[in-house]
Amino acid sequence: MNRRDLIILFLARGMTAPRALRAQQKAMPVIGYLSSASPSAFADSLVAAFRQGLSETGYVESQDVAIEYRWAEGRNDRLPALAADLVGRKVDVIVAAGGDPSAVAAKGATSTIPIVFSAGGDPVGRGLVASLARPGGNLTGFSGMATELNPKRFEALSELVPQARVFALLVNPDNAQTEYTMRDVLEAARTKGVQLSVLRAGTGSEIDAAFASLGNLHADALMVGNDSFFADRHDQLVALAARHAIPAVYHLRVFAAAGGLISYGVSLSALYRQVGIYVGKILKGAKPADLPVQQPTTFELVVNLNTAKALGLTVPPSILARADEVID
Repeated sequence: MNRRDLIILFLARGMTAPRALRAQQKAMPVIGYLSSASPSAFADSLVAAFRQGLSETGYVESQDVAIEYRWAEGRNDRLPALAADLVGRKVDVIVAAGGDPSAVAAKGATSTIPIVFSAGGDPVGRGLVASLARPGGNLTGFSGMATELNPKRFEALSELVPQARVFALLVNPDNAQTEYTMRDVLEAARTKGVQLSVLRAGTGSEIDAAFASLGNLHADALMVGNDSFFADRHDQLVALAARHAIPAVYHLRVFAAAGGLISYGVSLSALYRQVGIYVGKILKGAKPADLPVQQPTTFELVVNLNTAKALGLTVPPSILARADEVID
């Protein structure tokens, strides 16, 4: 090989190297993480559980996969634009976190990019998938059964406050699940023969106003609806319940851990770990249509005895026997 040929070969390799580097960089898959919640310690714990599941399939953030985070910060009206942004960035898969609103927004933004959702209600009834066993299309995921558990939460609150005759239900009017929540809790109240007043709050100031109205309603107990916005505001809600001395039931352990009276719901850390595993399977070539939608198997009944004592309540043995955790 003469000198001229060597120079040409050297230049060719020099031009090829940046292309190869760009190809390697592009080869790293990108996950779009769409959440209706806000970045917070609570949301970070769910992301950590998601990353754990993802790592179990061989993907570690910033090493084997990149993650683009989009937070609606409790404003569900922002979700469609955030989902469209992720689609425009051509992510490889979208995680729809924080309940039905994220899943609906992601579904509306793309019919081709795989979506793994964490839904609060019935994904078939909400039109997200064709069936649990055979989702079809580009969506699959996990149902938190948040709305299905509402009658059980109401029953637990009734056991804790057996003398209660007026109950209040706090819901977020911006959540599509609210209709189902009100329907189920109203039916539970009718069955018990007690009165139920529905309070609506979609902002922090509206939460304050809702609690301020409890006295005029003569409410004996409060049920806080399942909503990612309320989960973000768990400290505010628990503090207001203590200030107004109102026994309250919640849908997540984070409330009871923060001082709430009682909570009953799915273990979100277990659920988000499974979401991570599903995303890893899809990145390895699995199709959402072939991954059945799963329902949770791990639930948590948590009772805070300190709060019960402060409210002058005696926790019945029936609840203590069923409790997965008692905070004392």
